[in-house]
Amino acid sequence: MIALVPLLVTLPLLGAAIALIAGKHRRVQVGVSVVTLTVVCAIAAVLLVVVDIGGNPLAVSVGGWPIPFGIVLYVDRLSALLIVVSSIVLLAVLLFSVGQGAADGDDDTPVSIFHPSYLILAAGIFNAFIAGDLFNLYVSFEILLVASYVLITLGSTESRIRTGVVYIVVSLVSSILFLAAIAMIYGALGTVNMVQIAERMGELPQETQTVLHLLLLLAFAIKAAVFPLSFWLPDSYPTAPAPVTAVFAGLLTKVGVYAMIRTESQLFLDNDLNLLLLIAALATMIVGILGALAQAELKRILSFTLVSHIGYMVFGLAIATPLSIGATIYYMVHHIVVQTTLFLAVGLVERQAGSTSILRVKGLMRGAPLIAALYFIPAINLGGLPPFSGFIGKFALFDAAAEVGTPIMMVMMVGGIVTSLLTLYALMRAWNLSFWREEDDSAETEARISYLDAAPEASVQTERRVIPRIMTASTTGMVAITVALTVFAGPIYDVCTRIGSALLEPMTLVQLEQDEQESES
Repeated sequence: MIALVPLLVTLPLLGAAIALIAGKHRRVQVGVSVVTLTVVCAIAAVLLVVVDIGGNPLAVSVGGWPIPFGIVLYVDRLSALLIVVSSIVLLAVLLFSVGQGAADGDDDTPVSIFHPSYLILAAGIFNAFIAGDLFNLYVSFEILLVASYVLITLGSTESRIRTGVVYIVVSLVSSILFLAAIAMIYGALGTVNMVQIAERMGELPQETQTVLHLLLLLAFAIKAAVFPLSFWLPDSYPTAPAPVTAVFAGLLTKVGVYAMIRTESQLFLDNDLNLLLLIAALATMIVGILGALAQAELKRILSFTLVSHIGYMVFGLAIATPLSIGATIYYMVHHIVVQTTLFLAVGLVERQAGSTSILRVKGLMRGAPLIAALYFIPAINLGGLPPFSGFIGKFALFDAAAEVGTPIMMVMMVGGIVTSLLTLYALMRAWNLSFWREEDDSAETEARISYLDAAPEASVQTERRVIPRIMTASTTGMVAITVALTVFAGPIYDVCTRIGSALLEPMTLVQLEQDEQESES
């Protein structure tokens, strides 16, 4: 099994190389990309079963260097689960983009560039999830940065170049902070291996631990779009092509959340910044959803709800109990799938109606009932209506907070409930205006929504385009997966609970070396 671990990163990189060589052969590129992501998903699923049943993570020292001197690839339940979910999402979005490319040609998403960049992005995501040391995690973020800049500026329009520059500058600031934190940690502890860091961190004074802790959290909070470091996201994501926006929304911020989970649950167990995280979580939830209510464009509404719901994950992380960590991971899986699905559905709306402004889109319930259903199901799921996975995840978070029972936890629960209701309102308002509303507005309706006229991109208009079947099929498949998260919530949540319990029991270097030896044997 140990031989399968490096393939999680190697296969996407090899696929990117082949796709680049075959730049003039669209079908070859598509075939390579689909096969690569499918194989990675299968490998990750096998590894998830192995580590979950066996209970022991898989550790690989790249190049034969002894732990902790070489690059360590580390697969436990958390990393395997996230790679399975990520590869499924990446595959669905890839099929969506194939349909879009077949219908539109290379004007919007140049295929020769898209496929290699997409697979490099996938390699960066997978490498981040299995990185066993901080420097390898930093390399993963840089791989993501390079690939995502190429993808966000596809088509080279003025708006995409402008937002791409903002995105790259913010990401570079985060990378500089992360690199500075790595340098300070190495200077203080003599290692960047996460297991060794966890062992040695207790030897440092609390003041030094706090400085290192804050620096890492600051770097990851920018990546995860935690308020007040989320200003860049609503303007960056909506300008990219629909499939790129879907991937970014679903996965990129979750890599930052994943890094925060590792930081809080493994590296700084004896240095408590949970109160700060709780305040940041509440602010992220409330400010994010208030921003969504002020928008008139569907992609911007979803971008602000994305920021808002990052707050739920930070909330669960700050509770810092096995139950809350498990609930956070379940909610993270739910949000990856549901948020991606919503952006794909909005991509279909844009092609059908020629706009994504809720002031301009009308009557889609009658004109495109399937698209209406593909938007409605994940929308009420994200809003947290029972019995969907959004409700299950939020209930689990609130249950973990209620077990702690402190006044701040009660405040957080109220904030979470208010945010959930406002999310449902924002998404259902968009539904009513875009799908239920008839072509001729009443004077009452126009007066009621007139305050949105000044919202950014309220008058955005594109051209109506044909919707290939593969785009509808891939979105339908993602909606089915969102429903599956509800149907199979029991076993999925059980896995997440086991992950939460394991994360708060830090592994020693001796155990890591034993796991590597057992994996080799």
